[in-house]
Amino acid sequence: DIIPFGNNPVFRWLFGWMVPPKISLLKLTQGETIRRLYEQHHVVQDMLVPMKHLQAAITRFHQEINVYPLWLCPFLLPPGRGMVHPKGQQEELYVDIGAYGEPKVKHFEARASTRQLEKFVREVHGFQMLYADVYMDREEFWEMFDGQLYHKLRAEFGCMEAFPEVYDKICKSARH
Repeated sequence: DIIPFGNNPVFRWLFGWMVPPKISLLKLTQGETIRRLYEQHHVVQDMLVPMKHLQAAITRFHQEINVYPLWLCPFLLPPGRGMVHPKGQQEELYVDIGAYGEPKVKHFEARASTRQLEKFVREVHGFQMLYADVYMDREEFWEMFDGQLYHKLRAEFGCMEAFPEVYDKICKSARH
């Protein structure tokens, strides 16, 4: 799809060693207009929700973005002290819901639609994967993730001034 003539035998023989291109390289070479168009017409989202909320989560994904097929990958999330763990002290069954593709709803707007999904995931004590587009503000982000240990270690090892906080590295509102 990226290189329309890429399946031509001559191209494959001469330049096959160059493909597929590294996605991070392609993102560096795209202009602002292409980036905006991609953001408005394409979804890459992974959200982790407790299995007991799966039906409501699928309904919400359908209402907000309507992208199929959905990636559903169940896993046990153990209790712990990091940024991602169940709210209680017991391991809990979660499911990773991934949506990758072009939204089929008429009302899709990248920021508003993703914020609605993020709000739902926070309400059910779920988590968003941080490589996806994140539109939460700082307070919402730390409501979703447990930053207690993270902030303690940043202070203990003198990272407060040396490195940006994880929120500043991944959230669109902090970068733009």
